[in-house]
Amino acid sequence: MTDPSKVIHVRNVGHEISENDLLQLFQPFGVITKLVMLRAKNQALIQMQDIPTAVNALQFYANVQPSIRGRNVYVQFSSHQELTTMDQNTQGRGDEPNRILLVTIHHMLYPITVDVLHQVFSPHGFVEKIVTFQKSAGFQALIQYQSRQNAVVARTALQGRNIYDGCCQLDIQFSNLDELQVNYNNERSRDFTNPNLPTEQKGRSSQPGYGEAGGTYGLQATGRGVAFPQMANAEAIAAAFGGGLPPGISGTNDRCTVLVSNLNPDRIDEDKLFNLFSIYGNIVRIKLLRNKPDHALIQMGDGFQAELAVHFLKGALIFGKQLEVNFSKHPNITQGAETHEYINSNLNRFNRNAAKNYRYCCSPTKMIHLSTLPLEITEEEIVSHLEEHGTILNTKLFEMNGKKQALVMFETEEQATEALVCKHATSLAGSIIRISFSQLQSI
Repeated sequence: MTDPSKVIHVRNVGHEISENDLLQLFQPFGVITKLVMLRAKNQALIQMQDIPTAVNALQFYANVQPSIRGRNVYVQFSSHQELTTMDQNTQGRGDEPNRILLVTIHHMLYPITVDVLHQVFSPHGFVEKIVTFQKSAGFQALIQYQSRQNAVVARTALQGRNIYDGCCQLDIQFSNLDELQVNYNNERSRDFTNPNLPTEQKGRSSQPGYGEAGGTYGLQATGRGVAFPQMANAEAIAAAFGGGLPPGISGTNDRCTVLVSNLNPDRIDEDKLFNLFSIYGNIVRIKLLRNKPDHALIQMGDGFQAELAVHFLKGALIFGKQLEVNFSKHPNITQGAETHEYINSNLNRFNRNAAKNYRYCCSPTKMIHLSTLPLEITEEEIVSHLEEHGTILNTKLFEMNGKKQALVMFETEEQATEALVCKHATSLAGSIIRISFSQLQSI
């Protein structure tokens, strides 16, 4: 166990979380003397005035889950007893001017190639080389200018700006590298001083020095084109949707609350709504409207998750009603006696394995997928657990990675949806089961 320290280590700090958000989380406990954002790791280090202040903060958050902008963050004592300037230059990045810039692009909805980057950065000086790569922080690039002054001017002019309106935000730091090595001239790397370099050989990483594990940054070589990380959980979104976004999803929505209408008030409740909408993102809170019993407000974890819910659930049938799902005019739901809180629920699916859960996002189907089943479960027990919700046409029980799972096909999407909202997170033979829609057409 780490010894108490006045430095607090904060994890799961998404790109939507600002320094001011973190300050508001810890300032009630005392004076904050230093704050370091480790954007590449989705982490932060906060130095309090003294150890007792830091202890008070961590004791409080041991009983209350800290959350910022609908995202749970996790806090612990840092192994550092004091923050130094070296901590701010993690992985060779900091504020010491250099002619090579490290650029991270947030909210990236459109493909960013070397040509796009050159168009953005070349007005500020001669760009000699550009290398792009994928890392946990998202899509990144190293841009080498002819002079250090060019790089300083570019960083000053472009830091925090968007390449496209409302997206592709630039986060620029100085690299500690002295020279970029470029092996190929293509859409992912370019040496503008040597136009005669070959294009990439098929199946090979364009820049082994920057892309392979154990290289300059210990990156993972993908050998793939540019992905589209953006918003919260950027890397997970990119991994889930194969470098793009589902058809009809813009990725630019920032409204987190959705309004659901035409509900069946005799059959629906907050937990059933949670079971359905949590397929598309984490749920903060839900409120059934007393003056309109067939209406409900649902606050999602972020705007992207809310857009998925609106897109995939608009027109869905459940309990004999066709749902209307739209963005609410309310930015959030005020906590109160009539709201149900889910922000700290361990049933929120996207706190773990976010990429896998984004991959499950789809409109309701006739087929549902059951996981976390007990090893000794039988198809007969599964059918018995679900058959009250409709006609089951087929089932398949299988094992994957030593865990039992099942597919169940109903006669209609409405029956499958009812089974999901009523039986997700229920107990079956001693295990709490998880249910999602399957995109398979048949068993």
